[in-house]
Amino acid sequence: MSTSYNKGFRSVYKLTAHVVLVTKYRKKAISGEVLIRLKEILRETLLKWECNLVEFNGESDHVHLLIDYKPDISLSKLIANLKTVSSRLIRRDFPELASKYFYNKPYFWTGAYFVASCGGVTVSQLKKYVENQKIPQE
Repeated sequence: MSTSYNKGFRSVYKLTAHVVLVTKYRKKAISGEVLIRLKEILRETLLKWECNLVEFNGESDHVHLLIDYKPDISLSKLIANLKTVSSRLIRRDFPELASKYFYNKPYFWTGAYFVASCGGVTVSQLKKYVENQKIPQE
């Protein structure tokens, strides 16, 4: 992961999040081919939000994304959009999944998700940095 910072109009930032999306009913609907297509869809969708897919991988019932995003983006809205777009396009590209795994319903992801902030330093390193700031002398 890069340690370079991004620059906005009035900000300098490095925001990275770990996101996990799980298939509806935890069904094992993600094959190798579906995983490759999901990566393409999610990367393209993130680019439209001016975000970056740093890392991506998954298993048969969930995927992990490591994303860089901008401070003016609501992470919950971004994740909702990623789920909506990827679900729609995967169901379009792999129509057999709905009948095989989701009872012919328009599903792919569960309603929930996991997200955790992450970065280049640990909490203990950051705490030590803040504690060692010089106190202003009058």
